[in-house]
Amino acid sequence: MRRSVFNEDHEAFRKTIRAFIEAEVVPVYDEWFAAGQAPRDFYYKLGELGVFGIRVPEEYGGAGIESHKYEAVMYEETSRAGVNFGGSGVHVLLGLPYIEMLATDEQKQRFLPKFVSGEEMWALAMTEPGTGSDVAGMKTTAKLSEDGTHYVLNGAKTFITGGVHADRVIVCARTSAPSAEDRRFGISLFAVDTKSEGYSVGRKLDKLGLKTSDTAELAFVDVKVPVEDLLGEENKGFGYLGKNLASERWGIAFGAYAQAKAAVRFAQQYVQERTVFGKPVASFQNTKFELAACQAEVDAAEAVVDRALEALDAGELTPAEAASAKLFATEVAHRVIDKCLQLHGGYGFMNEYPIARLYADNRVNRIYGGTSEVMKMIIAKDMGL
Repeated sequence: MRRSVFNEDHEAFRKTIRAFIEAEVVPVYDEWFAAGQAPRDFYYKLGELGVFGIRVPEEYGGAGIESHKYEAVMYEETSRAGVNFGGSGVHVLLGLPYIEMLATDEQKQRFLPKFVSGEEMWALAMTEPGTGSDVAGMKTTAKLSEDGTHYVLNGAKTFITGGVHADRVIVCARTSAPSAEDRRFGISLFAVDTKSEGYSVGRKLDKLGLKTSDTAELAFVDVKVPVEDLLGEENKGFGYLGKNLASERWGIAFGAYAQAKAAVRFAQQYVQERTVFGKPVASFQNTKFELAACQAEVDAAEAVVDRALEALDAGELTPAEAASAKLFATEVAHRVIDKCLQLHGGYGFMNEYPIARLYADNRVNRIYGGTSEVMKMIIAKDMGL
């Protein structure tokens, strides 16, 4: 099936990324896995490679290419190699859209050159202990000082991807109480410097999967945030979050599809090499049928995520379309990766095999960025139900 989503420039970038992964990531990936995070200096290498600046305007040190297709190539190539780039994914997928959409010219001049180089890694702190998907229920507060020069930030966040290494975190906090008409009113966004007094990183969370991606608890005790670090307008944060959820959900959808595609490749290689009862596992009809069904599902998911990618680049991806793509691709990946692990037999349960890590990494796709149940609610609402 011919794909039209990528051109020669994307394929040239693919070769560069594939060579970079083989040279810089694969040889040390087991060390990252054991440590539970990628090393901080790896992000400088990504900065030197130029991957953080693809969508950043040239005046701030980027390439100025308004497209998510290079990110899509990276999803495919990291999955193909059975690795990931630690917490750096959220730097671009979650950090950059808020800077692009909300930052003033002065803020962009301060933030973007360091963003591009990897000198300042960004993360997004939305989720709180006890609130989960209910963003409007957050308790973290930011109160303007009497002299109007800074906000005083108090509260806690959890499940913050990239939270250990982050140099700046976009923190969602209440600057006003919710209104009677709208409980989502009163949330604001701040670009918080993690070196600020009173800011602390709690536990690095021990996750089922995504072992090389640092995920942390954060705490804020009377953290002074300069008014110059407010992103956008006060009390309008929930609306800003909603606008960027479509691109986040596309990213999760595309990443899940790439994992499913990689799982089929790993299983195909394994069953051709492994013999039982004197014959290759690939020679059994059950193996052929299972992998054929997996390939058909991956083909369908590819069509869905490619269509969503084109819509995203055109600025036309709706929240319901993003939810639909995420729901479909993540559920496909769940089924496909499970079947591909089964074809590995006992070795599929061993972490030294990429399929085992892929199985664990994939599970969160149906939870973060909005659970599958939340996706169904969004789609149903769009259907007028």
